[in-house]
Formats: sequence, C-alpha cells, structure tokens
Amino acid sequence: MFLVMYLLTIAGNLVIMITIYIDSQLHTPMYFFLSNLSFIDLSYSTVTVPRALVHFLLPRKTLSFSDCITQLFFLHFIGGAECFHLSLMAYDRYVAICNPLRYTTIMNRRVCLLLLVSTWVGGFIHAFGEAFPVAQLSFCGPNEIDHFFCDGNSLSVLACSSTINSEIADRVDTGILVIGCFLVLLISYGYIISAILKIRSTEGKHKAFSTCASHLLVVSLFFGPIFFLYMRPPVSFAVDKPLAVFYTIITPFLNPFIYTLRNEKARKAMKKLGCWKASFVEAHIN
Repeated sequence: MFLVMYLLTIAGNLVIMITIYIDSQLHTPMYFFLSNLSFIDLSYSTVTVPRALVHFLLPRKTLSFSDCITQLFFLHFIGGAECFHLSLMAYDRYVAICNPLRYTTIMNRRVCLLLLVSTWVGGFIHAFGEAFPVAQLSFCGPNEIDHFFCDGNSLSVLACSSTINSEIADRVDTGILVIGCFLVLLISYGYIISAILKIRSTEGKHKAFSTCASHLLVVSLFFGPIFFLYMRPPVSFAVDKPLAVFYTIITPFLNPFIYTLRNEKARKAMKKLGCWKASFVEAHIN
C-alpha cells in the first residue's frame, strides 16, 4: 500500500511540475509556487518512505547513527521549507485578491525567486536547530527506535545523557517555525476573507474563494498533525505513528489531486499535455 501511494505521489507531483513548466499560460506566481510545492511534497515522501519500505521487507532493520541524523535533518529541512512555503502561498493569494491591479508588480519574478530561496534557507536553519542538539546526545543503552523514521522525540527517549537542552532547542525552534507560519496564514486569510465579503456578486465571491479553497485544505491536512505532534510536551501517544504516516505519506499523495480537481486551468493544461504526448507518439510512429 505504501509503495503504491509513494509511486502515485511521485507521478502526480511530477505531472504537475512538467505541466506547469511546459504550458506558458501557467507561468504565473501562483503556479510557480504550486510547482515548487509539488517538488517539496515529492522530496518529503522520499526522505522517509523508501527507507521504511526496505525495513518492511528485510528481517534485519538497521540504520547507522549518521544515516539516522541525516534523515532527521532532511525531514525537518524539507518539512520546515513546506511550512514556510504554505505561508508564502497564502501571502501570494492575499496579494492576488486584495491588490489585483498591483499583483504582477508586487509579485514579480525577482520577488518570487527571493521568497522561494527564503523558504529553503528558513527550512535549513530549522533543520540545523533540530538535528544538531540531538547529534550531541550520548546513546549507550536501547537502540530500537519506536518509529518508522528517525525523529527528535523518538531518539531523545533512547539517550543516556540529559536531554533538557535538546528538548528546549526543539520547543523553541519548532514553536518559532509553526507559530510564525500559522500567524502569517491567519493574517493573510483574515484580509482575504474580508476582501471576499466585500465583493457584491455571488460569482465573484465564488471565484475568489475557489482560488483559496485548495490551499486551505492542504494547510489543514499539513498543520493539523504538526500541531498535535510537535506543539506539546514530549509524551508519546499511540496515535503518533498514524499521524506521522498521514503528514509524510498521505498528505503529499493527496495534494496533487486536491489542486488539480479544483483547478480548471490546471486540468485543461494536463489534458493538453496528454493530447500533445499522444500526437508526438503518433507522429513518431508514422
């Protein structure tokens, strides 16, 4: 089941990235950010799923300490980048709806690239703050991780040395990231909802809301488990692993369907891409 979902995640996100790259009508900030979100989702699943699949199949499930810390780093690197990126997409929708006449001026190519780079830099800083304190811990006792990937909480319970510093670093680092991104989301959508309510025509309200509905659903699917898992005291619950499966496997799997099913322009572009491929194959055969 995980293998099928992972392969569909790769296929779905690659189709979105290729479609946006090929279709010139989709060369706008909104689709530029959507393409990068697809790359993040694809990378996020790749950090955890292939290793988990190997461990499902092999009787001996081993992982070196350096590999474990590397996985921890990239999990938070890409996860942090996704948090920043979802906030960035909310800001993009705010500018598009609240300042439509100045949208192309504000969200020009240079600004979009700078904002995109900032999401990856922020993700890197967050990952370093998560992985470095855990890497300094001493491990001399139990070495079985009660999880299907390496994470800070699952590693801290195995440490022989004091984990106070790593726990404080984890709470501060994660708190700044999640609360900061969530505040940007709340403020952006506060202005967006206010602007939508001022639109007189029902059709105009529906069109404006439809541009944000997909993003709101993706935000809910991603931030819901994150809040429960990382914004609480370091106590383990039975539901932790199913929630981790949800935001590392199921959410990246669902995101391509969420964006394409509600986006008519993206669906038309994909149909056009399918027709172009069919014509290419036919011409090549002839």
